[in-house]
Amino acid sequence: MSLKRHGAFNRMYQKGKMTLGFLTPFEPMTNELPRMENTVELARKIEDLGFSAIWLRDVTMQDLNSNDHGQLYDLWIYLTYLAARTNHIALGTSSVVLPLRHPVRVVKEATSVDRLFPNRLIMGVASGDRQKDFTALGIEREKRGDIFKQSFNFLERLLKEDRPTVDSSLGSIDGRNMKLIPNPVSAIPTMVTGFSQQSMEWIAEHGDGWIQYPRSIKEQASLIQHYRALADVKNPGIFKPFTQTLYIDLSENPDELPTSIPLGYRLGRHHLLELLYKFQEVGVNHLAFVPYFATRPVEEMIQEIGEEILSHFPTHTSDN
Repeated sequence: MSLKRHGAFNRMYQKGKMTLGFLTPFEPMTNELPRMENTVELARKIEDLGFSAIWLRDVTMQDLNSNDHGQLYDLWIYLTYLAARTNHIALGTSSVVLPLRHPVRVVKEATSVDRLFPNRLIMGVASGDRQKDFTALGIEREKRGDIFKQSFNFLERLLKEDRPTVDSSLGSIDGRNMKLIPNPVSAIPTMVTGFSQQSMEWIAEHGDGWIQYPRSIKEQASLIQHYRALADVKNPGIFKPFTQTLYIDLSENPDELPTSIPLGYRLGRHHLLELLYKFQEVGVNHLAFVPYFATRPVEEMIQEIGEEILSHFPTHTSDN
């Protein structure tokens, strides 16, 4: 199945252009668990303003020695909850931790979401890094790279073949007499996040795109150039988009110069616009804002970016 028929993919991704989204939870990180009291209202605002995607993380355990708690609820349950309360905005996983979830279950969950909310799921997958999650589930974190690759290969066969026969250490499926249901409406975009303990060559060959973490413009430009060159060799003529996050604290002063915060910047909207144009120029196709270090109400940030910046990076039109 081709991604040319996938509505969310085509609204988010086009060569040489960039769209914008947000990562949940829509509130700053503190030592307390996220409240997520107004997530639905803000998700609807993000959709109504015209952003292209909302992203959700996959966190299992609270690490009491950290203030990074993820988005509190189970990834698939909360994604379904948001899907039912919004209309068309893409919902991305950033990302499903494959070593902690059986690939058959992941495909069952993903295809179920796709049948209920067609062409809205963008599935990022990762090897994971939170030690407490691995410990709680009795999985060796040191083996996560190998488990990720096995899980990814299993998952891809189930997603892309009608009746595959799979014989894996993770399980066996005999395509002559069994088949996972339901079928997806169309191909589900599956994108590797970070390096997931794999080589860039492997990622360029196997992922439908790449999700990466924030870097300087120069560093990201070099990474994207290398990735695109490899993707052109591994899959000639196939567009594989590049997605990244960016942590921001948007100042009320539109002219405030950028100052560094972890994985991003505090800055005014005029300088944010300049920065976003630079990311687009180096090949970023979608950028998701992360408000974890925001000192200003996130509702105000969403509104200002939606009114003053989004028109420069609009969600693409799609007939799907």
